[in-house]
Amino acid sequence: MIHDSVRNIADALIASLNAGDVDAFVALFTPDTVIDDPSIGHRFEGHAGIRNYIERYFVGYLTVTQFLSINRLPEGRARVRVDFTGDFGHEIGLLDLTIDTDRLITRIEANLE
Repeated sequence: MIHDSVRNIADALIASLNAGDVDAFVALFTPDTVIDDPSIGHRFEGHAGIRNYIERYFVGYLTVTQFLSINRLPEGRARVRVDFTGDFGHEIGLLDLTIDTDRLITRIEANLE
């Protein structure tokens, strides 16, 4: 069941971010994935876009992400609440994940609280 693995996917996402492991991060996504992040005013598409996103905003700002909570939603979706710290300061974020039946992320809508 997809909901059983949502927390594992969220943990893998956060672990790859914190390790600065761009390849492991990108491997969690479908090739046609989208990350929409209004907090920075950009939308990132496909693996090349996702790679750009993590390199610029996570590796580049030495971002550390800490899991706070997860709310499972219908249809392979979940809202993950995280704590971000880095060269930019401190923020609390919400990552709305959509996950397909192959347990790959198809979309993230990222927002700050």
